[in-house]
Amino acid sequence: MKVSCAAGVYGGVRASVKIILLGPPGSGKGTQGAALSKSLQVPEISTGDMLRQAVAEKTALGQQVGDVINQGCLVPDDLIISVIEERISREDCENGFILDGFPRTIEQGEALERVLPDSVDVVIYFNVSSEAVVARLAGRLTCRKCGAVYPNMDTSLCSVCRGDLYQREDDMTSTVLRRLKLYREHTEPLVAFYRDKGKLAEIDGEGSVEEIAQRVEEGIAQVLA
Repeated sequence: MKVSCAAGVYGGVRASVKIILLGPPGSGKGTQGAALSKSLQVPEISTGDMLRQAVAEKTALGQQVGDVINQGCLVPDDLIISVIEERISREDCENGFILDGFPRTIEQGEALERVLPDSVDVVIYFNVSSEAVVARLAGRLTCRKCGAVYPNMDTSLCSVCRGDLYQREDDMTSTVLRRLKLYREHTEPLVAFYRDKGKLAEIDGEGSVEEIAQRVEEGIAQVLA
């Protein structure tokens, strides 16, 4: 990622930038979001990570959403909206943020418009085929200790921290297919929603990490121009 920025400035265009990462599960949003977060010096907010942490820590929120997440279903709008509203109100979001996993429905997108009167600046849509998603997700392994994610591997240990690897329930083939179906029905309509607002950067999400990062940079520049 070659994004030029300082203190949240993207290419000298504006003092803050608010980005949404949109695409099916396994489309590379997390990988590209982490790179953007580092380049733009703004936090990446992954609703999936926040909810899974809450489940692991058995918080009140985790108890409410645990079964929903494991079944590959959508968390109720009112609950996830309140979580996001609280998170983006924190001090570290003053210069912008990157949302990964929210909004997931038109209703959530409209709610975000109400929470943020000036809305978001760019919506990066990673266009990835269903076949590629299943190939990426089904069978991938996650480290219990540090959370690192690996494609199908012949080893049971994480190369980063030597923690045990396991398959999350939402990475099983049946759950991946269910998640994809929900995405197509509920989340994909957001593509047209943000295209109509002139904020959509549609990216081919298949290829190397470096190739996709270059497309992301060009897409952001085009929308902000």
